[in-house]
Amino acid sequence: MKRILLTNDDGYESSGLLALKDALSDLAQITIVAPSSEKSACGHGLSITKPLRFVRLDDDFYKLDDGTPSDCVYLALNTLYGSGVKPDLVISGINIGSNMGEDITYSGTAAGAMEGCLQGIDSIAISQMLRDKNLGSDFDFALAKETIRKLVQRIFARSFPLGARKFLNVNIPQIAPKQCKGTKITQMGYRIYGNSAQLHRNPRGQEYHWLGLQPLVWEERKDIPKVNDTRFCGLSDFDATKEGYISITPIKLDLTSYEDVDSLQQWAQE
Repeated sequence: MKRILLTNDDGYESSGLLALKDALSDLAQITIVAPSSEKSACGHGLSITKPLRFVRLDDDFYKLDDGTPSDCVYLALNTLYGSGVKPDLVISGINIGSNMGEDITYSGTAAGAMEGCLQGIDSIAISQMLRDKNLGSDFDFALAKETIRKLVQRIFARSFPLGARKFLNVNIPQIAPKQCKGTKITQMGYRIYGNSAQLHRNPRGQEYHWLGLQPLVWEERKDIPKVNDTRFCGLSDFDATKEGYISITPIKLDLTSYEDVDSLQQWAQE
């Protein structure tokens, strides 16, 4: 039987994680290792200055005490699988909220998939757009569950569509399955960022800052490199989901700006 390792960054009690388990439980042997508390925007961090502890919650279901999504995948592969045994897939999500554009560099959800593909395992990050994240516990995730189930079935029946150190980043619009227009293969969008933080005082008069959420604003990316002499002209992840499509973006971990190598070499020699 196929094996799938699930993690997330919203914590082991997240309704998105439980929906993901429900969607896939009859397709493979499911193992869950998730953070003990929310780790949103933790990025691809590993805990190297403190010990970590598995807490068994149920059969093949663990929380990692104060661990990150990357910790969860790293330790699960080291501890829960036998020598020479790996899961066939690592899936991180279903995140409560989108992970599009450069947000994936902050995302703990994307980091879970990054750690999976670094360890040589086919990996997917899946996120559910929500206009109000506070309502995530009451959301049914119907389209996201349908989408991830179809993706996994296609992968198991055929093959994973990407090479080494690459993963699929999937974003689901907040619409019912019957309203979905289909799936678009997209580029990572160009997110516009602010720099918001609120200053407060606690009851003892000590100042503290709370980082603010940024509005979801983007623009067309103008620096898309050519592949086989062809510039990608498809939608961004932002535009696809806005228009009612599921967005699937291929992400690679090689961040080298190859189109700048020649000009940088010339600059360095001047």
